[in-house]
This record gives sequence, C-alpha cells and structure tokens, in this order.
Amino acid sequence: MTAAITAGLALPASAAGTQEASGGRGRHEATQAALDSVVREGPPGGIALAELGRTAWAGRAGTADLATGRKPRTDDRFRIGSITKTFVATVMLQLEAEGELSLDDTVDDWLPGLVAGNGNDGSKITLLRLLNHTSGIYSYTDDETFKRKEFGTDFLQHRYETWTPRQIVRLAMSHRPVFAPGDGWSYSDTNYVLASMVIQKATGHTYAHEIEHRVLRPLRLDSTSVPGTSARLPGPSGRAYSKLTGELAGPGAPGSATYDVTELNPSFAGAAGEMISDSRNLNRFYRALFSGRLLHRPQLEKMMTTVPIEGAPDFSYGLGLMKMTLSCGTEVWGHNGGIQGSISETMATADGGHVLSVNFNGDWNVHEQRVVDAEFCGS
Repeated sequence: MTAAITAGLALPASAAGTQEASGGRGRHEATQAALDSVVREGPPGGIALAELGRTAWAGRAGTADLATGRKPRTDDRFRIGSITKTFVATVMLQLEAEGELSLDDTVDDWLPGLVAGNGNDGSKITLLRLLNHTSGIYSYTDDETFKRKEFGTDFLQHRYETWTPRQIVRLAMSHRPVFAPGDGWSYSDTNYVLASMVIQKATGHTYAHEIEHRVLRPLRLDSTSVPGTSARLPGPSGRAYSKLTGELAGPGAPGSATYDVTELNPSFAGAAGEMISDSRNLNRFYRALFSGRLLHRPQLEKMMTTVPIEGAPDFSYGLGLMKMTLSCGTEVWGHNGGIQGSISETMATADGGHVLSVNFNGDWNVHEQRVVDAEFCGS
C-alpha cells in the first residue's frame, strides 16, 4: 500500500506557514514551497507538520474538498496506507520481548500449511523475513486482477466489499515466490497480512486490538484508528481523490476524470495499510518509538537493522521502517504510505528530535519526497 513525545501540543487549522514556536519562519520556507509545488503538479491538496524539539510548524496547500472549496486543516485525519506497517512491526517486537514469539520462528510454526503451493513454503520463512521483506512471497497488490478491481474504475463497484486475510493470502499463493527466502529484497504487502495473522494466533486477539492496547491508548493517539471494514473516514477530514488509472499513485493523464474515493472498505489493505491517523499523532508515534518508549533497546536495534535495496543505494529497509540518506547527507527513518486517494509519509531523525508528516489527498503525480528533502535539507 504503495521513526520524546510532545504531549498536548496545540496546532490550529490556520494558514500555510503557521509558526507554532520560536525558530523563525525562514527555516520552513523551503518546505512550504515544496508542498505548494507538489499540489500544483498533481493532488488537490496537502498538509505538513514538522516538529523540531519543542517547536512545531504546520503548512497546507490547495483544497481539501473540490465540491465545497474547503481548505486543508492541519488536524485533518487521513488514511496512512503502509505507515501501518511500522505499527504492526512494533507490536511483533513487543511480543518477542515478552517471550510470546521469536522472530526466528517460521510462518509454519504459527500458521501451518497456509503458505504453500506454487513453490511457496512457510516452513522456510521466518517472521523476521516477513517484517523486512526478504521472504520472497508475492505481493497480492501486484496481481493484475486485483489492481483492476481495486485501483481501476472497477473500484467504484467494489469499494464496499470485504476481504479476509485468508482470501488475501490465497491470492498471493496463486503466484510463485519472487525469490527463495533470504535471496533478495522485494516489498510485499502479503508479508504484513501474514504478520497480523501471527499476532492474532499468539495473543488470541486481532492485530487491531493489540495496536490499540499497546500503542494507541498508551500514547493517547486519539485520532488514530484501525477501521477494519468501516468505510467511513472520521472527521475532521477532507475528501480523497483518485484518477483510478489501475496503478496506485500512477501519473494520471492530464484532463482525465477525478473520482471521490473517500469512502472505501479498507479490509483489502488490512495490516498492510488500513490505518487512519493525523499528522500530530504520527509524529508522536515515531518520536515515542525512537525515544525507546515503545520498545526495549534490543528490539529497537533489531527494528533499525536494515537490508539494502538493489538499485537504491540511498535506501534500506529494517522491520517496518525505511532508512533514507537525503541529498544533504542527513539520515532519516520512517515510512511512506499510499492507498486510494491518499499519499503520506512520516520521516524522523534517529533520535526522534526532528520529525515530519505529510499527506496529500490525491494519488496521482505525487512527489512527497520533495517535501521531506526540503524540510531536512532546506535552510
């Protein structure tokens, strides 16, 4: 689908460039300019929230609702797509620390016989390989029929349908593995659907329950939810738009139709990308994660142990975390996420001291990385 906590920080839904504390407007001029440029070239609107120490800056651009002209608000909620994966990996690592499972366990140890057929073998895939995408399991979101149904205009007829995790895994098992376990790296949404099933087997509760109990409530992430089959996007929120080209975050032909895709049953994404949040909650989550509030040091070190991505020397992947070296040499950690009508990214320095969350309410021609570069490398 497709890294200290600042408690009680008030962020008004005000104009672009709002400065919430000292630090000077100039520091974020590049970030606002990048936000504006992304919106000019693609999605209807965008929001950004940067926090550096005890200071915060909020930016917005464009339109949140094409029908009413409503402007984006910095407290708008949105679908976060694959940023969900960081939450899932955090829960899995907490369970390891508690002795409920080991990342060296195999998928078959927990879900016997589920990953099988067409060369798939769950007895050879560890939980670690699910979390760092070295399992070789085919990503069900690459299936051509799935893409037509969920990302093309067929979505309009299927948007309220429910997918179960077992349906998703069965679809993935209809394809051969991309490679043998451990022989490469390939991003697979199927990995995290399987991880959620392991969490349920180990705890007796859904992964959504565990995220709520272990992360959302302790951090008071009141704007964050795991919606399951609910199609509604809670307010405050804008609308979400897509060109429905058949490819998530596709270019979108100029002049092609734009569809309102705000309402959808996110079960097709499940633990790979179904969650909803806002910028302030995402920043708080990653700051808590990197400060050690959510994980013990051995688990956090394991989470931040990355594998290289072939052809992308400035990127590597840990356990539900991306590490990125920017053009200015700054190293940042976090995740991006895409789902129909919503492209998001949260990135932070390794100590959580500087963090940025961005969201755009359209999924075509989105260059969210431009905003990240501007925030961490701009003057």
